[in-house]
Amino acid sequence: MARTESTMLALGTPAPDFSLPEPASGKTFSLANFTCNEALLVIFMCNHCPYVLHLHKQLNDLIREYQPRGLAAVAINANDVANYPDDSPEKMVEVTRTMDYCFPYLFDEDQSVAKAYRAACTPDFFLFDGEMRLAYRGQFDASRPNNGQPVTGKDMRAAIEAVLTGRSIPEDAQVPSMGCNIKWKGGNEPDYFG
Repeated sequence: MARTESTMLALGTPAPDFSLPEPASGKTFSLANFTCNEALLVIFMCNHCPYVLHLHKQLNDLIREYQPRGLAAVAINANDVANYPDDSPEKMVEVTRTMDYCFPYLFDEDQSVAKAYRAACTPDFFLFDGEMRLAYRGQFDASRPNNGQPVTGKDMRAAIEAVLTGRSIPEDAQVPSMGCNIKWKGGNEPDYFG
């Protein structure tokens, strides 16, 4: 498991558009499905990553808590499923149902959306304001598998509260997320790590 940090995309960056399928429902979602919300949380994750498994229940609970206040969320799996079959669309359906996700979980087969967001790891979080400008990118909280810290969602909660109440988030409050590297298809590795 290679530990990788977020690339920390520039704040204020407009949310890149996407049009991706959700294996569990058979529907296709695009950025336009979320532009009427007060905030949008885009999460790059996958089915098997221990960093994602470590917090996915608390993540789902936090999103469910903030949805009535205008938060929308969408998760995207961009991993190479030929080499990592546990991240296949079929397994995505199982995880979505088992976890009762309250947000769409989309499949980025060609990895172009992950590249557009400069995603690096799972989980990688991007919180956009109501104008679809990047307001926060960073960790859910300081908990990691086996570090003994509880999963609280403290950092993400503070960021969502700030966005929903029109406050800016200080740069020093934005700690990179950390997780397994996105499993790029051979020859498809992005150039933003160099």
